Order: sequence, then structure tokens, then C-alpha cells
Amino acid sequence: MSLPGYLSARFPRTRACFQEVPGGDDILAHVLDLEARFGRRDHVAIAPSPDGPFSRPPDFDVALAGGGLSLIYAAALARQGFRVAVFDRRRIGCGHREWNISRDELFPLWQSGLFTRDEVDRLIKMQYRVGLCRWHGGGTYPVAGVLDCVVDAEALLSGLRQRALSAGATLLDHHGLEGYRVGPSGVTLTLRETTAGERPGDPVKLTARLLLDGMGASSPHARFDLSCPTVGGIMSGLHRGKDPLDLDPEVGEILVTTEGIEQNRQHIWEGFPAPPRPNDDQGRDPATADRMTIYLFHYCEPRHLGQHPLLDLYERFFTTLPRYKRGALSLDKATYGFIPAYTRLQPMPVSPAPRVLLVGDAASRHSPLTFCGFGSMIRSFWPISQGIAACLRGDRLTRRALAGIFVEPPALRVMGGLTLMMSPRGSVGGDPGAINRLLDAAFATLAELGEGVYASFIRDEIGYSDFVCFMRGSARRYPAIYREAFRRLSIREILIWAGRLAALAMRPRKEHKALTGKVLAKGPPVPRSSP
Repeated sequence: MSLPGYLSARFPRTRACFQEVPGGDDILAHVLDLEARFGRRDHVAIAPSPDGPFSRPPDFDVALAGGGLSLIYAAALARQGFRVAVFDRRRIGCGHREWNISRDELFPLWQSGLFTRDEVDRLIKMQYRVGLCRWHGGGTYPVAGVLDCVVDAEALLSGLRQRALSAGATLLDHHGLEGYRVGPSGVTLTLRETTAGERPGDPVKLTARLLLDGMGASSPHARFDLSCPTVGGIMSGLHRGKDPLDLDPEVGEILVTTEGIEQNRQHIWEGFPAPPRPNDDQGRDPATADRMTIYLFHYCEPRHLGQHPLLDLYERFFTTLPRYKRGALSLDKATYGFIPAYTRLQPMPVSPAPRVLLVGDAASRHSPLTFCGFGSMIRSFWPISQGIAACLRGDRLTRRALAGIFVEPPALRVMGGLTLMMSPRGSVGGDPGAINRLLDAAFATLAELGEGVYASFIRDEIGYSDFVCFMRGSARRYPAIYREAFRRLSIREILIWAGRLAALAMRPRKEHKALTGKVLAKGPPVPRSSP
């Protein structure tokens, strides 16, 4: 499927760049499909009343909707002896994002037994020396040990697919969820084939004791008060050097702005050094690569997204990319998607019914600062998998039991409100520099508090005393910061946030650290960005 003519005229740079990418038309078709499905609640029919008991036992213990990173649950549960089925509208284990994480946070991958320590090390394609945040009109603030490992997304997803299959899981590629009905003994699901270019197949019925909704922002149950459309890709041909417009393979750029509020949005860049192309690996040092994974995103209330939020953002990406990086830039691989940006100032999404559990982005379990569910998923999948296994073994699949599987760390519940600092929501006087001043004051304070506090803040691990120091320091640097920040909130939201802060004060910091637990033991050396 090619981009319709009227869209080609509206997004000419996007169309031209994707024509140079293998399978570019198919990628654009997927982008259009994501846009059409995002935020809709009617693409899955949910029966209003339960069926009677099944005449025979359910086909599976667990049915997982969504075969992206949520595939990690299928692999973990199938290895524990549960009958698992996975289905996805696309090929299961096929991703359209790239991932960065710190080395220690990968501990659950081998703690769970899914991978060995050596295999986890081999998933790390390269590692840069230091990351930074830089704000337009403000300063540059470096930090080490945050999002500094480039993960081989294809190898991770392929490995999870193989481990799920080896453990006996049933994988249904190109099957979308049409509807489901919850009964007293299980869930009845209706699927339909979605193979591109073919007439939709006949409905497929299957039953399971538990439905895991891992459909992300496309889930009919996803609830979020802000959305974070994200586009970009692996770009090659960057000019190498130490200037901010150049690629420095020793530096990752965690958050960068190159302008103030434009089009009523604060656009933010993110860029990480990328290893050479696979066919260039022989005899080449990753430090000689001219590639970078670059993202552009912004926060927006869903009702203000417009008809084509991803294509609009891609057109801006290709138009304004020279503000961020220079060189003979070309797109090697596209990365894109919607992240449900949840401030945690509204009730958290919960299991919509007995025997239905939300995981990943469908549960809004993402990081409020790194704008991605990858780190949150890796940190939490193993305790959540163990909780699911316990509920299945005890046949405790009520909404209350499922909701108790995972309690979000207090730091996340406090820091979720900081996403509003990235959004022009309620900006006063149309000041284009307002958000950059807020962020510059916040990150200057973090840098002043030291790398340990700074890194824990980015990793959503900060404790109460450090957070209070951060708040005080930010106010000292920019006295109007909280007046401007709280002006964006209702009285109810302010009270909720204050309650979250009190909860952080009463609960130990180590609760979140328990999710990562230990430092990865040293394995074989991995490619680094410098000799």
C-alpha cells in the first residue's frame, strides 16, 4: 500500500524519505493504521454480559493480545508450564522501535532464566560514555549510567519469540482481536486474520482462563490524559565531531530542545549513537560509525492530536532535523509509535473485568521521563509474571486479585505529574520559552545535587529526601517554577500529587530497587563507543 496521493502532497518530505527505505510503503501503511486505531474504543467488541460456564476446559491458561515487547510475558509464563497463546495483527516479535537502557536494569532478563548472563551481554550492541540533557536557551547537563546501552531490539524480540515457541506457546501471527466475552470459567476471544493484501479470513475462536492485554496505546482499555506521539529512526551520514550539531559516539542525548514552543507544542529530541550497519560490522570499530537513533516527540492532550499526528510529526522531523544534527542524513530504519503519557493524577487503569489484566503501555506502565515503556517493562515483567503465575495456580483471577499483582513504585506516582512540565497545557501568555526555563531550572538542580541523584531521577528511582532537595533547589534557581507548574493543575490534581509525595515519604526507596535487585555480573566485553 502506498501513501495516498493527497497525503503525499501534504507530507512530501516524509514520502520522499520513505521511498529510500526498503518496505517504505508498508511502513507508511502501518503508520496510517496506528493513527486510525489510536484512541479508539470501538475496534474491539466487548460483550456486556458473561457467558455461562464452558462445556470443556479452556484451550489455554493465558491468551496474550499483542506480540511486541509484551511477548516477554508469554515466554516467562510458558516456561513455567502454563498453556499460552499469543496473537498480533502483525508478525509476533516484530518491532518498530529501538531501545536504550542501563546495564544494571537488564538484570531481570537473566534473573528470570529467559537469557543467560552472556546472552544479555550480547544483546548490548554498544555503550556510550555519558548522556546529557540540553535545553534551548539554557545549559547542558551530563550524567553517566542512564540509557547508555544500545539494545539489539531485533535480537531481543527474536529471542523472546524462540523461547516462547520452545516452551510450547502457540503463536498466531497476523490475527487481530475482534472481541471477547468474559465468563465465570474463562474468556472467549474472537480473532480474525489480518494478512495484508488478502481477504479477511473466517473468525477464529479460542478460550483462555486469563486474557493479558498487551496492545499498548491501541488497547480498547488504555486510558491516558496525555499522549506522546514519537517518530524518528536510525539515521546515517551524520557529521562526526564535538559540536552540538555533530555526532559524538561517546555521548548519548537523553533530552534536547532546539527551540521553544512552536505550533503550541514543545518538541523534544532524543538521540543515541548507533552501531554500524550489520554488513559493516566486520573489522569495524563502533566508534567509527556515522549513525544515530534519533527521535522527535511532544506531549499533547489526545483531543488536540489532529488527524495524522505521526505523519505530521514525521514531516516536522525531516524538516527541522538540521536544527538538531547535520550531515548527509538518510533514514536506515523507521521508529515510531504512540506512548500513552499518563500523569498519574487520574485513577490508574485497572483490570476492566475479572480474568483480564493490562500490561505494558496498555496499563500506562511507562517512564514519565524517558517516554518509553521499555525500561519499565524490563524492570517489572518478572515480579508481574510471578504474580500472574500465583493467581493462575490459585485460580484467583478476580479484578481485586489481578490489581494486587503489581503496586507501582511511589517515585513513579510522584514523577508522573512532571510530564506536564513538557506540555504547553495551560501555558500562560503564550511564552515560547516557558517550558525550557522550567526544565533548565530542574536539570541544573539535578546536576548540582550530584550524579547519583541525577541518575536515580532519570531512572525513576529517586527517594523522598532527594526529591525534596530537588524541589527546593529548583525553586531557588527559578522562584516562579511551582507557581507556573501548579497553574497547569486543578485543585484536585494538586491534592492528588501532594498525597503521592506523602506516600513517597512513607515508603522506602529500596522498594523500587528490588525490581532490578543486583548489578549484572561482568560478562564478556561488549562493543563500546570508544577503544
